[in-house]
Amino acid sequence: MEGKPCGLKEGHIVEVTRVGAERAAQLRTGVNIISGSGGIECKNTFLLYKDETNFEQPLVACRNKCKHQGGRFDIEDSSSCVVKCTKHGWELDMSTLAYTNPPDSFFQEQLVVEENEDGSLSLYERQPPQPWELDVRPALPLQPGELVLTYFTHACFQLKFGPLTVFFDPWLTGPAFLRGWWLMHEPPADWLDQLAACDAIYISHLHSDHLSYETLARLVQRRKDIPIYVGDLSTPVFLRAEQHGLKHQLDIRVCQFDRWVELSEDLRFMILMDGVHPAMDTAILLDYKGHLILNTVDCTCPNGARLPTNVDVMMSDFAGGASGFPMTFFGGRYTEQWKEQFIANERQKLLYYKAGVVGTVMPKLYIPFAGYFVEAHPGDEYLRRTNKKNDPADLCSLIDRQLKGRVNTWRPLPGGKVDVALLLEGKRQFWTDPPPGTKIMKTQWRLEETDAKLMEALYSPVFQNTCWPQQYFEWAGFSNYNLVLRVVETDEHFAPLASGWNVLVDFSGDKPLVLPALPGDMTGRNYLEVRVRAHVFRYTVLNGELWDGIYIGFQSRITRDPDIFHFKFWDHFQINLPLEAPDWSPMVEASRKLPPRAKLGLQACSRRETGPPNRTLVLAAAATLSLALLFQMARTGYVR
Repeated sequence: MEGKPCGLKEGHIVEVTRVGAERAAQLRTGVNIISGSGGIECKNTFLLYKDETNFEQPLVACRNKCKHQGGRFDIEDSSSCVVKCTKHGWELDMSTLAYTNPPDSFFQEQLVVEENEDGSLSLYERQPPQPWELDVRPALPLQPGELVLTYFTHACFQLKFGPLTVFFDPWLTGPAFLRGWWLMHEPPADWLDQLAACDAIYISHLHSDHLSYETLARLVQRRKDIPIYVGDLSTPVFLRAEQHGLKHQLDIRVCQFDRWVELSEDLRFMILMDGVHPAMDTAILLDYKGHLILNTVDCTCPNGARLPTNVDVMMSDFAGGASGFPMTFFGGRYTEQWKEQFIANERQKLLYYKAGVVGTVMPKLYIPFAGYFVEAHPGDEYLRRTNKKNDPADLCSLIDRQLKGRVNTWRPLPGGKVDVALLLEGKRQFWTDPPPGTKIMKTQWRLEETDAKLMEALYSPVFQNTCWPQQYFEWAGFSNYNLVLRVVETDEHFAPLASGWNVLVDFSGDKPLVLPALPGDMTGRNYLEVRVRAHVFRYTVLNGELWDGIYIGFQSRITRDPDIFHFKFWDHFQINLPLEAPDWSPMVEASRKLPPRAKLGLQACSRRETGPPNRTLVLAAAATLSLALLFQMARTGYVR
């Protein structure tokens, strides 16, 4: 679990609300919702849990604000100590301040409750001093052309600070999440020249739409000495650098959080931690001659929602649609109608949440970015059609309405620029369009090349050995969790392959156990079924890749019983797998020594729910899948 609030430093204690004596006397046993009063945070509400049988701590209090996206909790059962977020259904146990849905995930920060002499209650919160407040630099005048932001694509910006140039999150070529995401915007034609000429790169986190090993592999052919700055996360940003052959070719510099890093006399930056995903996401604050640029990237709750105000430029994600939920789920409530309505509601909530954060920061300019991707692969046409994303114009319009024009907004296109000096002078034309003839939207992607790489894994001799599932899941290191996982290999349309692997794994013990069949009694057990394209799954297993390509990359279809999010499982398989890939060499060597007839006798697991394994051929599975994929590609015009 997350444990103590991340990044919490010693600071002053502030009274955030007071409960009058009459209201305090009326508090019921269980959960109470308290409104701010007396001018102290009167717009906020708080949760106060009363348990007179707990003599050490009869009152437990916290803010009524979900860690996920700032939703408010409500009381569904007055006899329960659990409250439920009205936004996404996250649940919080007020007696422990632990989130129960998702289970084994987060804790809510606790407020201090003190009883006053008049019978009223005061709720106090520790508010640490923010690092940008400790060494403030006065804003110096800027000359036109001195501080310029140029948009490249998705989350990639080039920032020119006088003589220095910094890049954000350069994903500029190839796919992200195996084959699930592709660039929507065509980056400037000279992107490699521009990137190779920069002075520093900031990479926010390990997701491949921000850390693109393919882009960096192109870069190191030109230059290897550009410092790449990342946050000091518990899950290292470059944990897969060795597997991509780049570990010793990059100048990676890990920065402590909340501390200024000097790039020059005029330019410094600090990296901030996300309050919801502290092991993975970061934001960055840059200070050039006293002018602040805040990039919160994908952070759900950047710096625990404590952000600098009145910055010059703020940028953040906006689009949504960056998850397998709910469009890759099936069964139960996950009908097409339910998913369509859910998506519409979630996108609207996200717009208002992002607009609220902008309203808190009050930048002079807000830029929506980090959401310009498309499910371009023909096999993902369903996602491209149904996984609706927010239009940046809608967010900018909402911000304009809510803040009554006090914040400028700009929707970037590749090669478009913002001149901060002109922005600060109040010029209406502080931005410039892309140069004439610039190609804006991508129309071609290297789909065939990517598929060919994934398809190679189908024929690996590893999958001719019936021992690989046990070895793989023991290598993964996930255990002591109430979950039975079924992984079903499928064709391109997610139809289970009769000749494919169907693996059952029980994680409840000290080590995972591969099962021959589903336990007869699943009472009280959690069940998760992941149907995944066979070539994608085998590539992931063979190379020890994270499962974000399977989940975030839309390469699976998922059902679960009961219908709860297993945060601990997905967190482990998406960011906490071992740094070194599995050692398959003994298995490969053993396969080479087998005579051809013995190889053909090796068998895959059954598709059936119970009973003994169905004796089918793994090699036939590879051939069947290959033919199925080629047939579909030809039918869609992908192969000519």
